This record gives sequence, C-alpha cells and structure tokens, in this order.
Amino acid sequence: MRLKSARSKVWIGVLAGVIVLAGLLRWFVWQPYQISSTSMEPALLSGDRVLINQFTMRFWAPSRGDIVVFAYPLDPRHTFVKRVIALPGESVELRDNQALINGRVLQEPYLKPGDYPPFPPETVPEDKVFVLGDNRQESSDSREWGLLPRDHILGKYALTYYPFSRWGISQ
Repeated sequence: MRLKSARSKVWIGVLAGVIVLAGLLRWFVWQPYQISSTSMEPALLSGDRVLINQFTMRFWAPSRGDIVVFAYPLDPRHTFVKRVIALPGESVELRDNQALINGRVLQEPYLKPGDYPPFPPETVPEDKVFVLGDNRQESSDSREWGLLPRDHILGKYALTYYPFSRWGISQ
C-alpha cells in the first residue's frame, strides 16, 4: 500500500511541476494572440492564432522586419500587430509605393501589392520605431497615429499555430 501512495505523490509532484512550468512559460515567454484584421496579409491572416515571444523584447531591441504585437498607443487596452520598418536614428519616407530608409529603397517581398499614399520623411527618435502593416491599404499604423514607443511592444511574432494548415513561421 505504501508503494502506491509514494508513486501517487511522485506523479502529483510531477504534474504540479508541469503545470507551474507551463504557467511560467505562458506568462513570461510565450503569449497567444488571435489576428483580428487583414492589416498583415499575406503574412498573417484574420483568424490566425499566433504565439509571440515576450522574453526577447525584454532584453533585445526590435530589428527591421520583425513582426511585433504591441499595446495600441491611442488606447493601450487594445493590441495591434505590425512590422517594424524603421529604427531609432533612421529617416523613413514612403514614396511611389516604396518605403525608403535613409533615402534607400527597402526591399519588402512580404508586402501585399497595391497603392498607398506617400508619407513625408521623418526621423525616428530614440526609444521609438516606425511600424506598418504588410497590407498597407488596410492598415492603421505609424502613418496614422505616429511612431510606436518601444515600451509598448509586448513581444515578437514567433509562429502561427492555428489553423493547422498555416502552422509555421511567417516572414
């Protein structure tokens, strides 16, 4: 009888440890989100369920091309997902359906084709980034509400986990 009781205690301890570890990973490393707009098509579709990595953004600055989830600057109760286009100290401009960083055309193979309005040159200050949706015609982004404070970034896109047909890492 004691042997069964000891095994039960071990399994309960293992199960409790797994639950605690999963909770820690969920709160400090991985955060699930559901994409609720078409602003990041074709990389991310409305309805996609994604994981973001919260841990990396605590220690590393975002890089150009990173897809980030952030608290919307005009109402932090809402979250948005966009792509980082320009970094602190860089000049960004949108002209002829192209993004220019410090006067050079940014290659954007992920961009949904179409026309979008120009944006005059602006220099990105420290602790901010310029973000845009990949579907520029359907995106509320830095062109509309300004530069994104870095401390609003909640995490970096890691992977799409649902629907299963879209499982994987987007660019």
